[in-house]
Amino acid sequence: MARAPQAAHAVLPDDAVCDVVIVGAGVTGLVTAVQAARAGLSVIVLEARTAGAATTGNTTAKVSLLQGTKLRRIRRTHPLSIVRSYVDANSRGQEWLWDFCRASGVAAESQAAVTYATSPAGEARVRAELEVAREVGLDAEWTDASELPFPVIGGVRLANQFQLHPIEMVEALAADLQANGGVLHEHSRVQGVSSIDDGVEARTETGTITARHLVVATSMPILDRGGFFARQTPQRSYAATLRPGWLPDAMYLSAEAPSRSIRRAEWQGEPVLLVGGHGHVTGRVDSEAGHLADLLDWAQSDLGAGEVTHTWSAQDQSPVDELPYVGPLLPGDDRVLVATGFDKWGFTNAAGAAELLTARMTGRELDSEAMRSWSPWEATGIPRALLANGAVGYRMAQGWLRAFAGGQPPQPAEGTGTVAQRAGRPVAVCTVGGVTREVSAVCPHLHGIVSWNDAEQSWDCPLHGSRFTPDGHVLEGPATQPLSPL
Repeated sequence: MARAPQAAHAVLPDDAVCDVVIVGAGVTGLVTAVQAARAGLSVIVLEARTAGAATTGNTTAKVSLLQGTKLRRIRRTHPLSIVRSYVDANSRGQEWLWDFCRASGVAAESQAAVTYATSPAGEARVRAELEVAREVGLDAEWTDASELPFPVIGGVRLANQFQLHPIEMVEALAADLQANGGVLHEHSRVQGVSSIDDGVEARTETGTITARHLVVATSMPILDRGGFFARQTPQRSYAATLRPGWLPDAMYLSAEAPSRSIRRAEWQGEPVLLVGGHGHVTGRVDSEAGHLADLLDWAQSDLGAGEVTHTWSAQDQSPVDELPYVGPLLPGDDRVLVATGFDKWGFTNAAGAAELLTARMTGRELDSEAMRSWSPWEATGIPRALLANGAVGYRMAQGWLRAFAGGQPPQPAEGTGTVAQRAGRPVAVCTVGGVTREVSAVCPHLHGIVSWNDAEQSWDCPLHGSRFTPDGHVLEGPATQPLSPL
């Protein structure tokens, strides 16, 4: 969504000591920080860019227990008890966020959530979702009536969910953290983490923090230990606000591909239509701008929308076994904890994960079968993991072959980029704002070859979703180092 002005939070000035250091100031990191600080722990949050700048600030911010056809997908490979555990954790997270919004003055609008079908295949998915939702105690219902301005077969509806503006939430969380003695440092990228006898050390360019616990809350974890980059797939999707020809009275999500999300929002005191979807694996399409254009064409043709006011995109992680990863980065070691794999449902999942992480750090008894970083259920994701990592290997080989087949780098046109080779080295060349830049095309994470994102004008790695500015600075991890200068 359009960014609201934010108060600046200083760079980490020097070395520091605390109970908990949290890496990442999105909703996961900030809710965990607030809960830990309220529990009496000293907390420092380190954010590489600005709070909410990545996934959190660019979501459609639906806070719902009806999550498309997520419950059906979990149930396909897990017992009903796991689905119930997932819903319970999300329900606690949703309740925490709703209470926080009311107490902090964050505008939260109660809405029904609807997953709709436009085809027989979609109807089968939606009816299966309804069955599972009812089995785990959700008061969901089938509806044949629809206010949508295009034909639908029907949908599953869950009342009393809500929507909000993500940056308003981020600012309120940061203020609450400070009120409870916590500290947020922006522009403080963590470049390394070391375990010590009684805790951890987190290093930035300007200082080192020593803490009893460290929480990695960076969407894709920036630490490779634990192999989470191989256990989930980075998904990029698109969003836009438009002048409305029609406005919904609920939050909608399609059951078919391409996924399409619909809700209303407000900009400069006027109602706008907010749409999202048309996603893909990061770095693995010929034109990101084409996906955005398809979303806008659909909004204007099928929803009667008018002028486009804003466009943006967001990235999230799809876990191979459908369940989030929450808990120790390595089995049996609570010094370094992680929360990831929210599959585009970060608000309820993040708050549920924060409760579990805070319980671990404070010694409280609280567990969730569905939210564990290591569990026997991961075996159900092995086929998807093999496919995902096979695709990673293919993209690795393809990228290097294309780089050396490209010859010397040409002069790119404005807003475009290309990968070629110079003196035996893959080179990423782009022209943005009239300035042509050249950097290494090799991602510093696991040495994939980046590709040009023509929607965001960024370099994106097709292996695990690291993203970089035109001059090579890190936008999103798991990479923590920039693309090398030539």
